[in-house]
Amino acid sequence: MKITEEIIDHIAHLSRLEFEGEDKKVIIQDLERIVNMMGTLQQVPTDDVEPLIFMTDEYNSLRDDVSEVSLSQQEVLKNAPKKDSDYFRIPKVLDK
Repeated sequence: MKITEEIIDHIAHLSRLEFEGEDKKVIIQDLERIVNMMGTLQQVPTDDVEPLIFMTDEYNSLRDDVSEVSLSQQEVLKNAPKKDSDYFRIPKVLDK
């Protein structure tokens, strides 16, 4: 697949990015390498390969949930730009 400037412009528009000049040329080269790598991977025979579902044989290896206080409420609030007794003050974000 040939990566054209039109494809780059379309991708840039969809992702709300801007590429101009040398940046656009670099992006074109990078995407062409990615597409070529996918083509190479498609040629690898995978008929006898089982799908990989889990990366490890371990099942639900979880740590114990131990609560601990790392900062007090007063310590956290002393760095707040605005506070109201025990709470952070923030700008209103919802209207009725």
